Amino acid sequence: MQPRALTGESRERGLRALRESMVGDPLDVLVIGGGVTGAGAALDAATRGLSTAVVEAQDWSSGTSQWSTKLVHGGLRYLQMLDFKLVHEALTERGLLLNTLAPHLVKPMPFLIPLEHRVWQRAYYGAGVTLYDVLANIMPGRRALPIHQHTSRGGLQKQFPDLRHDTAIGAVKYWDATVDDARLVTTLVRTAHTYGAHATNRVEAVRIVKDEHGTVIGAELADLETGERFEVRAKHVINCTGVWTEDVSDLADTDGGLSVLASKGIHVVIPRDRIQGTSGLFLQTEKSVLFFIPWSRYWILGTTDTPWELDRQNPVATSADIDYVLEHANAVLKTTLTRDDVVGWYAGLRPLLQPGTKEGTDSAKVSREHTVASPAPGLTVIGGGKLTTYRVMAKDAVDFALGGRAEELPCITDQIPLLGAVGEAAMRRRMPALRRRFGWSEQLTDHLLHRYGSLVEELLAMIEEDASLAQTLEHSSAYLRAEIAYACRSEGVLHLEDLMMRRTRLIYEAPRKGLDTLPEIAALAAAELGWDEARVTSEIEAYTARAEAEIAAADEPDDQSAARVRDHLGEVAPLQAMGSGNDA
Repeated sequence: MQPRALTGESRERGLRALRESMVGDPLDVLVIGGGVTGAGAALDAATRGLSTAVVEAQDWSSGTSQWSTKLVHGGLRYLQMLDFKLVHEALTERGLLLNTLAPHLVKPMPFLIPLEHRVWQRAYYGAGVTLYDVLANIMPGRRALPIHQHTSRGGLQKQFPDLRHDTAIGAVKYWDATVDDARLVTTLVRTAHTYGAHATNRVEAVRIVKDEHGTVIGAELADLETGERFEVRAKHVINCTGVWTEDVSDLADTDGGLSVLASKGIHVVIPRDRIQGTSGLFLQTEKSVLFFIPWSRYWILGTTDTPWELDRQNPVATSADIDYVLEHANAVLKTTLTRDDVVGWYAGLRPLLQPGTKEGTDSAKVSREHTVASPAPGLTVIGGGKLTTYRVMAKDAVDFALGGRAEELPCITDQIPLLGAVGEAAMRRRMPALRRRFGWSEQLTDHLLHRYGSLVEELLAMIEEDASLAQTLEHSSAYLRAEIAYACRSEGVLHLEDLMMRRTRLIYEAPRKGLDTLPEIAALAAAELGWDEARVTSEIEAYTARAEAEIAAADEPDDQSAARVRDHLGEVAPLQAMGSGNDA
């Protein structure tokens, strides 16, 4: 299957198809929300042969799905709840992603659980991780990851020299996987588009349309780039909007549906050389879990878990949040981390599904992690869940929407590799030659493989046309100039913030939210997207306002004052609308 690009032209074709559904045949499926679940639902529906469109009020993955802990995992904590079915389901999806669907995007990662008590802790965690391995390897096919190991005190010190646990008698070493969450979503959207789905970002659902019998038959949409409003017709509307689930369901003027609360989690990014260790760490705190996750040239440390009742589009990390993570990290490290060591940070909201469904909801399919319901005929709503099980959530949502037809058109996404997966192994073997040819480091080529897989070939074609694209960014050697141009040309970029926040992760991988990289990136975007000088200036001003507001907010002691500072200083940034799809 030849990959199809997400471009301004493809967006216009998508808008045209949406408008034409009013006068021609209605779409089979309209997905509202472009987070990981919405993108997965669009791919699921398209590969069943259904005419499909997915709309996103902001940019792809602009909600929860861009701010996760970056893990593809079974969830060790669910073993403590004895929820073996859920863990097995998540581990099965982890294996599919590693072996078949996205081996280029999902990277195996070892983690250590330090042990302080020789007998009961080793037996307790050893039994838990043994069960974790057993549940993972029940699935058919080759084993995706090694089985766990027990490590002595000396082995623990060798693998994580900076761990301070003086009383630690060793560790249990187990395996999970990491992923660039926003990269996964963009690839899902492109894959869905390649299989025929129309994909339009910056398009907001402002009303759910019903017929005279109360059946949902479509939606009224607003193109936030032009202000145009129009209606679309669809046989099935699927709401995949994460923390906005209730808002979008309310557009149908119904009291039914799901109840979702938002919980804030923050992460901090630390230079890799500040903590000596070759594996990740898994620790439990009094309020949450604390992960030390190796991430390219950095460590990601997190997370917190606190209620959030303010602006759901712009959760902010406070000084207290960052200090909490640093304090708990320093409690187990030999080195002492300070705010000066923090390169970046980010805050996101988890959509926590509340038990049961609202009155008036006809039916629901419930698991511990996610629920699918229908508050009105023709409208399907999915809530809860996590990044790892996005494919199962998407399948459940589309199955539920189709009802009896699901047996005639079963889900096949467990057999559909994402773009870049096929041929990734061959591209990996080409990397030594490319390093010699372009003078790229091994770290850079590893970065390219885990972002693009075999799609690196498309970057190479661009470099053949313009040799300057083989150079890294002046103020960020982690990214090639070609990656910026490619994102503009093939990955649906509309604004500078799309490049800074999601096509790259410079908003937290570079000091000062990547502000030093703006002139070069804006110039590359202008050349690809046809921006004039005034547009370049406005895009730089908008992102600068956002970055400076988040920097200032992180010095505030609590959510209210941080949000107030962020909103005041970020006024220049473009207005963002409700309805971003995100279930991670």
